[in-house]
Amino acid sequence: MFPNVLEVARRLIAERVTAGDRAIDATMGNGNDTLFLAQLVGREGTVTAYDIQPQAIERTKERLEREGVLERVRIFLASHEEMSKLSEPVGAIMFNLGYLPGGNKDITTQAESTLRAIEAGLSLLRPGGIMTIMIYWGHPAGQVEKDAVEQYCRQLNQSEYLVLKYQYLNQQNQAPFLLAVERRS
Repeated sequence: MFPNVLEVARRLIAERVTAGDRAIDATMGNGNDTLFLAQLVGREGTVTAYDIQPQAIERTKERLEREGVLERVRIFLASHEEMSKLSEPVGAIMFNLGYLPGGNKDITTQAESTLRAIEAGLSLLRPGGIMTIMIYWGHPAGQVEKDAVEQYCRQLNQSEYLVLKYQYLNQQNQAPFLLAVERRS
């Protein structure tokens, strides 16, 4: 059986991130990716995580504390575009676009701020680093964001970045798909 889109994203990241690395969870949500990244970077690495909802911060802190990795993570109640304030190179950046699972479905990522965050993130990726963008587009703002993100990634200079799209074509209900952007060496 083919791996699902999240499994592919995690495999791509696990191949590139090592202990002591730095990573970003651009859309923290319930903290699943934050935990995954914190485990990859190990005790010497750091993860910076963003979300605009206090509920996401609380859930993530609880999960990280339970797993004993909270000290590796810097958590910000802020938009993902705030990563533009960072300067150190990172090995991986994860995005899950859409809304907080189990949260208010009216609060979603938006095309404009997501594009600014992607642009900021690309400037932080070290050579060989990867950005994964899970696109959940089955909500009102999702189609606009999906189109904008795909168009932005299509125009990235191929001598600097490789862009992969992993999507099941015969699924109903606007199944999520993955865009992965690797910074070339």
